[in-house]
Amino acid sequence: MSKFTRIQKYNNEFQGISSSGFSALVFEGIIDAPLVPRTSSKSYNFTTEDQKAVETLRSWQLRLPNISSSRQHLSNVQPGQYFDLLCQLVGKAEIDKASYLLKVWDGTKCAFLPWKVYVEDDALEGDRDAINRLQGFTIDVLVYDNHLALAKSLKIGSYIVIQNVHAKLHSTPIENPGHDTYVEFHLHGGTCYGRGMSVPPEDNSDVKELKNVLDALDLQQNQTLNPVLDIQLAGQMSPSFDALEGCQQLSVTVVSSHQQWQITPLASIITKNAPQKFHVRVKLRSFQPHPLYQSVKLYCSKCHSLLDSPDEQSLNKIFEDFYNCSPNTSAPNTFWYQSAIWNTVNLDNRTVAIHFVKKYDILQSPEDSLIMVEGGSFKQICKLSSQFNTIIPVKSKEEHLEIDLSAPFLIQGNKWLYGCKKCSNIKSLEELKSLSLKGGWDVTEIAEALGVELLRHLFVMNFTLEDETGSLNAYLWQHSEQFFRIPPSDILMDSNLQERLHEIMNVLCPPEKQMSDFPWMDCCIRSYNANNEGKEQICYEIFDTFISMPHLN
Repeated sequence: MSKFTRIQKYNNEFQGISSSGFSALVFEGIIDAPLVPRTSSKSYNFTTEDQKAVETLRSWQLRLPNISSSRQHLSNVQPGQYFDLLCQLVGKAEIDKASYLLKVWDGTKCAFLPWKVYVEDDALEGDRDAINRLQGFTIDVLVYDNHLALAKSLKIGSYIVIQNVHAKLHSTPIENPGHDTYVEFHLHGGTCYGRGMSVPPEDNSDVKELKNVLDALDLQQNQTLNPVLDIQLAGQMSPSFDALEGCQQLSVTVVSSHQQWQITPLASIITKNAPQKFHVRVKLRSFQPHPLYQSVKLYCSKCHSLLDSPDEQSLNKIFEDFYNCSPNTSAPNTFWYQSAIWNTVNLDNRTVAIHFVKKYDILQSPEDSLIMVEGGSFKQICKLSSQFNTIIPVKSKEEHLEIDLSAPFLIQGNKWLYGCKKCSNIKSLEELKSLSLKGGWDVTEIAEALGVELLRHLFVMNFTLEDETGSLNAYLWQHSEQFFRIPPSDILMDSNLQERLHEIMNVLCPPEKQMSDFPWMDCCIRSYNANNEGKEQICYEIFDTFISMPHLN
């Protein structure tokens, strides 16, 4: 491994200088980082002894007492400044092949509004509750080029040093003069001026000090963050929503990120090309569908089919049809399940066969059991689902059991899950034997073993939004519980969740009231191009927004 010919100082930083005929291998300073050298040379030798030398140097530099003489707290950072930051990592995400996002904090708040980088929900790693709770304290650092590998290897919650961070003034759009000053944070590529990252040891005195500061920080006392989070806190202190209703400055929703985006009038949005993203403050003039349970759909991510979720009446009919294929009460037990017959004489004179799947060749307690049920009515299946961990409705065919995707494929408590008839490639139920030596009954593993393409539950609604300048229709299309804070997979079988959804919609769009009395909503919406029966049109969708109503949460 080639060596530097001399060491000199430049801008108060040490540099290794090589003369003609020499080259160098440079490595990341973090312990356990890949030993991949950066060099301008096309050929070099890197021996076992060289490897040991690099590991020794990594350990040595981590024992240095002072992290950096140019270290700054976020509260002291000025636009245009380059500085070193000791911080804790709370989230990270890959933006593209050339950049990576690190979401960090040091217990102080930036004097300028930090620019937030847009990231899809499922792309961001980290505890979402912690990220939302700390969002007024965190900054987004974009990391580039040679720092990507190290950024990807960092663990959430770790304390890191980012050296030579650039606090760059965000450019001001011409159409938004006089808006607040935003600052972007970048770790540019290369290693000039010590640019890079490292993970100091936990016993480092600076790390201990920072950890004590973060642990002792009272977020409620320090939460002078931004208007949207102030809305949340005001709601938490209010005895009811009635106290919020008369104040236009408050909103019943929270934008989970992008608070720094300027509010755009609807009249301006409908004149712009797609795709674009906006922050709006609006009222909900109307919504579809009615009744609300029809907003829960089943979606196949493979063929993109969108189906209605069966209601109670439909499920009653499905299981009645199943009963017409009466259970085979003479079917023998097998080595992987044991059968029992349930005669419901006092109910509806129905014969139900229950097959208890064995685990480790033994039967399990009800709360741990997977059972296959033949001939049960909808009400009986509901009763069994309150006692047994997992239920698979089945039918008999030529002395064999099989599943029918006309019915729920699998039931766990209030979750009634369905499979796509088009995309599933159904296998024998005997494939469950392969799971009999594993831990619990995992839905994904069961579906994969039986060749079922699971359908996802979605909330699909059409909102008509309105502000002082106009109106537009925007879809709510969410498979997570983000907007309503209600899991769409649970709501159809949970009357309490159904009641909660009705209460929320009655607050957002109160019946028998004038529009002037409707509450304000802060939302992120994005526009996209769509083809509707051969006609191109621009559509809008709500994203990164959730309900904040303390008396309903």
